[in-house]
Amino acid sequence: MIPDPVASWNERMKIMAGFVNAIGLGLIGFAVLRPLAEEITRVSLSALWWWIAGLSLHAVSHYILGHLRKASP
Repeated sequence: MIPDPVASWNERMKIMAGFVNAIGLGLIGFAVLRPLAEEITRVSLSALWWWIAGLSLHAVSHYILGHLRKASP
């Protein structure tokens, strides 16, 4: 049986998007938990950068999902 190249492509794209999304959510979690673990009153600008990096990677995962292909009839 010959594997379907469109289905293979779509699965690879979904796996890649899931991976990038997981990293992005991890960065957002780090941005939330780090100030809580240190001092809540001393929230630094670095937490904002972790938020931006996490949201950027989350947006990239949506962009990757935009490259899914449709099977030709």
